[in-house]
Amino acid sequence: MLSFVGLGISGFESIPIEGLEIISNADIVYLEQFTSPIGKSDLEKIKNAMKGEFIPAKRWLVEDGNEILEKSKEKKVVLLSYGDPYIATTHIELRTRAIELKIETRSIHASSSLTSMIGECGLHFYKVGKIATIMSEMKSLTYPYYIIYKNIIEGNHTVLLLEYNQNKDFFLDPKDALKGLLETEEGQGRKVLTESSYVIVASRIGFKDQAIVSGKISSLAKIDFGKPPHTVIIPGRLHFTESDALKLFGQCIDEPFDNSEKTEKISKQMMKKYVPMVREALEEIIPLYKNQKEFEVILENAELYIEQAEIFLDEGRDENAILSIGYADGLVDALRLAKGLEFKM
Repeated sequence: MLSFVGLGISGFESIPIEGLEIISNADIVYLEQFTSPIGKSDLEKIKNAMKGEFIPAKRWLVEDGNEILEKSKEKKVVLLSYGDPYIATTHIELRTRAIELKIETRSIHASSSLTSMIGECGLHFYKVGKIATIMSEMKSLTYPYYIIYKNIIEGNHTVLLLEYNQNKDFFLDPKDALKGLLETEEGQGRKVLTESSYVIVASRIGFKDQAIVSGKISSLAKIDFGKPPHTVIIPGRLHFTESDALKLFGQCIDEPFDNSEKTEKISKQMMKKYVPMVREALEEIIPLYKNQKEFEVILENAELYIEQAEIFLDEGRDENAILSIGYADGLVDALRLAKGLEFKM
């Protein structure tokens, strides 16, 4: 049998009672720590609670899975992990392989740092968007940057998991992660993040010394966040109950505000530039077709398409707006070409 047991977020004391029973009766307990470290005192308590063999599991061992699966065929094996066992997709894949091999599996769930963190910050969990990870060796933070952008546009919060390297005992500092995102903003120019963006840093959630600090990026640059692990949260549209909770649940340096107010969809940014250019191109050629009635309908349609594009954009119908301005641009380009003029764009 292969049992997946969650350690919870507060060390040995947060292991479910049912999980402790399984650990105590197991032949082998694998403890994986590549998602988050386990304190020495908790490690000793785990060892004292079991009778079988204890094996620290490196990332490669769990990802490969062959040793764990092979031993699970004849023995009672436990894979013990921080938080809930199925937050890590590697464990889901391992369970899938076990079932395919006709190995009996069992799951003991525990609190997850992700769900607990959102509640501890006072945020609404249903407003959490896609999660991203920031690594110290990433050549580009474009991917997490666009995850933040998409979430903010939709009013959702972005949870940014920061690198933890078990072999090097390395944790990425929140200030370094934010610095990298601001540098990415300089290259992208989407107005997703600035020094004035509101950010939350949640540290050591579930431990007695947990801390939650929120404020503008410029304000957080002066803060010592203490011991890791840390997680960065970029709020989207804040409900007033979330803002109230942020001010009471942790250290709130600046008044909470809505990050989504300053961020526009790419389509809207594009249309603000595109519509005036098409209209200018149209106005330039109207005198060239004066008294040519056969072209009046085409000119009128081009103008109507431009107007309709602006209406669609105001209504939030971005795809229709882009199609309309595209049609207008096509008509204008054809008329310019007929008069020997170059395309405007």
